[in-house]
Amino acid sequence: MKTRFAQMGQHLTAVAAVAISAAAMLASTAHAAWEPTKPVEFVVPAGTGGGADQMARFIQGVVIKHKLMSQPMIVVNKAGGAGAEGFLEIKGAKGDPHKIVITLSNLFTTPMATGVPFSWKDMTPVSMLALDQFVLWVNADTPYKTAKEYIAAVKAAGPSKMKMGGTGSKQEDQIITVAIEKATGTKFIYVPFQGGGAVAVQLVGKHIDSTVNNPIEAVAQWRAGSLRALCVFDDKRMSYKAKVTDTMAWSDIPTCMESGIPMDYQMLRGIFMPAGVTADQRAYYVELMRKIRATPDWIDFMEKGAFNQTTMSGAEYEKWVAAAEATHLNLMKEAGFLAK
Repeated sequence: MKTRFAQMGQHLTAVAAVAISAAAMLASTAHAAWEPTKPVEFVVPAGTGGGADQMARFIQGVVIKHKLMSQPMIVVNKAGGAGAEGFLEIKGAKGDPHKIVITLSNLFTTPMATGVPFSWKDMTPVSMLALDQFVLWVNADTPYKTAKEYIAAVKAAGPSKMKMGGTGSKQEDQIITVAIEKATGTKFIYVPFQGGGAVAVQLVGKHIDSTVNNPIEAVAQWRAGSLRALCVFDDKRMSYKAKVTDTMAWSDIPTCMESGIPMDYQMLRGIFMPAGVTADQRAYYVELMRKIRATPDWIDFMEKGAFNQTTMSGAEYEKWVAAAEATHLNLMKEAGFLAK
């Protein structure tokens, strides 16, 4: 009998030990899991209406719709100094997990062009959401049906006669414009505006002759028949086959390489946090972005905006960002855009 009770006691002790161990693990997990305790400021280092602004506000809407955060996400545009205002705010918020920023290529071009004391290394990389395309657009009332025809018209008009509109100075749109000039022997008047939305409106109004807007920045005007897409700056055509206009899908737009402009360029759409945050805090936003990308809303948004759906995080993302910085340094040097 004593032996039986002893065995029972040992069994109960073992069960208790397992229960205590499980409770400890749960407590540890609960302790490790971080989430925001106040509203999260989502900084857009660009103007309203552009691709970064549209993506940030879309993300905010998905978070609200699917109740993915217990705290509000507040989108704030800080476009001053070609986005330097927004980046410097994140740099100055070291250790603050309640601020995130959506990045575009001004992550690289702004410090290179202005000398502002900022680098992507002053932030914590979280996730690449996608890569954004650039398309050469003209007004639909013009006679140009192909990029080759348009470039021929620019050459025939003579140097600095045709106007290329773009977002900001010494940023992606102007870099692409200079690259077109070098590749084709043309020369544009580059006209900067504050955001991609304004650029599209100016082209519809015929105040400029062409733009290199992102798909999402001009899709409404393309669908309405006001703008014409001539080519995409990628080494392959976009994959989206659903008709956007009465006659064309994104996949029907030829590459600029096919069209006699031997160049390509894509732009980062990624998320960063301030430096000095913890691994748990970073992991929270990596997982949040994963949940957002898994929604039907996001999949639809990607197709409508014709995004390249490359995503990554962690060491792979950091390696990509470092390589992109080196690429932009070469592009900025070739364009003569580096700060003196």
